[in-house]
Parts: sequence; structure tokens; C-alpha cells
Amino acid sequence: MKRTLYLKLLLGYVAFGILGFITIATFTSHHSMNYIETKAAENLYRESNLIASNYATSYYRQTKTLEDVQSQISAIATYLNADVWVVDTKGKILIDSASTTPSDTPIKDFDITSFGTKYYLVGDFYNLYSEDVLTVFSPITINYKVQGYVLIHQPVAQLTSFNNGILNISYMTLAIIFLCAFVVLGLFTYTVYIPIRKITEAAKEYATGDFSKQINIHKNDEIGYLAASLNFMATELSTLEEDQRKFIANVSHDFRSPLTSIKGYIEAIMDGTIPYEMQDKYLNIILFETERLNKLTQGMLELNKYGKKGTMLDISRFDINNTIKMVVQSFEGTCTQKKISFELILTGQTLFVSADMSKIQQVLYNLIDNAIKFSHADSSITIETTEKNEKVFVSVKDTGIGIPKDSIKKIWERFYKTDLSRGKDKKGTGLGLAIVKEIISAHNENINVISTEGVGTEFIFTLPLAEEKNE
Repeated sequence: MKRTLYLKLLLGYVAFGILGFITIATFTSHHSMNYIETKAAENLYRESNLIASNYATSYYRQTKTLEDVQSQISAIATYLNADVWVVDTKGKILIDSASTTPSDTPIKDFDITSFGTKYYLVGDFYNLYSEDVLTVFSPITINYKVQGYVLIHQPVAQLTSFNNGILNISYMTLAIIFLCAFVVLGLFTYTVYIPIRKITEAAKEYATGDFSKQINIHKNDEIGYLAASLNFMATELSTLEEDQRKFIANVSHDFRSPLTSIKGYIEAIMDGTIPYEMQDKYLNIILFETERLNKLTQGMLELNKYGKKGTMLDISRFDINNTIKMVVQSFEGTCTQKKISFELILTGQTLFVSADMSKIQQVLYNLIDNAIKFSHADSSITIETTEKNEKVFVSVKDTGIGIPKDSIKKIWERFYKTDLSRGKDKKGTGLGLAIVKEIISAHNENINVISTEGVGTEFIFTLPLAEEKNE
């Protein structure tokens, strides 16, 4: 299986690390340096204003000696780790915190307007420094006239060092986030990717028709639910495939036998093997087998109506007691021959239900027909109706051969016949009870069977009790 999903995750993980590094090295580095530079300039500007308004003004007014002012400015410069100058308007350095004997030569091309609209600039300050410095200035004003300027120079290397420290912290944070992402990737691999891979492998097996593979994932989440659903689907498909094979085998068997008989007897009649005086006998056999095939076909067509979406039901309100009486009357001739009697135990004179009357007649007909087939001569069939919890329970009970215990669950399958029933049900197709089950299920009701081999069988199904009609 191609591991494209996991490869994409790994590539995304690596791309996250590379992009994070590039972001810190460019965007974060640039903006943090600008921020540090601006804050440093603000701090130095406050200090230069303080020097200009106090110490430098005292120097110009000669209230303090040069040595005192020099000493105070040097202390401030040491604290700021910077150079502090006091210059006149021409650019001559009057006081230098780094030297007690400043140069008498003015700063070449000195022009305070070079600062522009800002109060600071970055550079080598008229080539006086071998490295870039951050320079701020504040004017020294006496009697509303600018007498000079206080300049503070701080090496940019100090700011860069501080910025590098911040970037190192950012890189360490990125590394920790990257490790956390690796842990998340590992958890994702264990909890999501591996289960999905198992599910994909199983789905691939299912696509080839092999439904034996089970997905070994037991989780109380969406993936666990998906795995359980696929396992259930595989089991159902495997069962369906087995049922399909049985269905085809049963159909082939039930069609092949009568077709073989019909073909054999017709060929015998045509080639004269069967004499003319005996042809009526074998034509009756052919007619019997043809009727059996027709009944089998009709039964299959009937079952085909009950698909996954069910069949259209014509729901009406009718008297189930009267319906039972009418169906029982249709078996009068058959019961007379076998000396079988009916015992009707019906609740009330009338008992109305809400269902499809024609379909329920078919259910009753199939159940009573089965009861007659498998009942002994001189026996009785009991049909009973009872009302309970807004339901009507209909019971059809015989005292016939019964159903073996290992066949109880299989009697609803199409074409299924128990070994005991095969000798008694020559005309049966094995579809009657399957049709009954489908009809009752289409009504969203239940049907159950209670049977003891050699004692008898009872089928019980439910129908919804109809509401009373308004007068």
C-alpha cells in the first residue's frame, strides 16, 4: 500500500520546522531588532534630555565646574555603557565622557538636520566610529536659544547581542514546539494512521471478495465505530454470499427436478416409449410438475416484492375474526378428506386491526395450509386471537409432526424444508414461511414459532389494534 498520507504528514512536519526557522531568522529577527532599536533610542533620549536640562545647562551657566559636569556625565555614560558628548552648534566637542581632553577640532560636516524628523540615527556618525552606533540628541536650550546639543552614542553591537539572545530563546521555543509536534505526530500515527491503514488493508481484501479478514481495532471513537461497522458489514456480506450460494443451489435443485421429469416424459411420449393408453397418466404427471414450477415462480415473484425498502401496503381497518373464518372456510374440502377439524377461540364478536387485509389473508392461508399438511388425520387445528397492550395476537396451532430444534431458526429461509417435512410436502416450494415472515416484517410486527418434535407447532404473530371509529 502506498504510504502517501503518512509521507504527506512527514513532509508537513519537516516543512513546519523549516518555515518556523525561516520565520524566526527573517521576520522575527528584523522586527525584534527594530523594536529593540526603538526602545533603546527612547531610553537614551530620556537620558539625553535629563543631561541637557540639568548638567549641560549648569555647565553653560557656569553654576558647576567643568570637572563636576564631566564627572557626572561620565557616571551616566558608564551606567548606559555608551559615549556621552556635549557639543556646540558648530559641532565642537565640549565634553566627552570617554576623554577629559576632547579635541578642539569640530566634527567635520556636522549638521544637526541630518537626523531628519527623528531624534536618533544609526551609522558611524560622520566616520568617527569604526562600527555602527545608535546616536540620539537633545538640544541644550538657554533663554529659548539653542546653545548646543547632548549626543549619546551606544554601539549597535550591544543591541544586536540583545536581539540574538531573544532569537536564541525563540529558536529554543521553536525546538520545543517541534518536539511537541513530533509527539503529536507519534500519537497521530498510533491513534489515527495505523488504524486507518488497517481499515484500508481490510477494505482492499473485501474488494477482492475475501470477507474473512477482521479489523482488530477496539476504540470508543469514530475510527473504532468505523472498524466495528466494517467488521459487521464483512460478516453480513459473508453471510449474504453464503445465502446466495444456497439460494442458487436450492433454486437449481427445485427447478431441475421437475424440468428433468417433464423433459423425460415428453421424450418418452414422442419416441413411443410410453404407449398411447398410458400417456394420460404421464401427461397428468407433467401437468403436476408444471403447476409446481408455476407455483415456485409465483412464490419467487412474491418474495421479490419485499426488498430492502419493503412493499407498498394497503392499510385498512378490518375484522380479523371474520377474516380468519373466511380463510378457514376455503380449506373445508381438504380438511374433510383428512378428517381435520378447526377450533376457533376468537376474542369478542369482532376484533378490528389496522393492516393490509389481502396480505394478512395470505399469511393466514400459508400458516393454515402448513398446519394441515403436517397434521395427523383425525386431529384438530386451533386458531386463537387475543388482545393485549394495543396489539392483537393471532395463533395458529396444530398437533402434527413438529419441527426439529436445530431447524427452528432456518424455517424462515427461502427453499428450506426440514427432513421431516420433505415426505409430507410434495407440492411445497419452501417459500411459504419466507413470504409470511416478509409480510409481517413489512407491517413492522413480529412472528414467532413454538414447536416440539412429535407434539405440534404453534405460530404466533402480532397486528396493531385498530382505533375505534367515531360514530
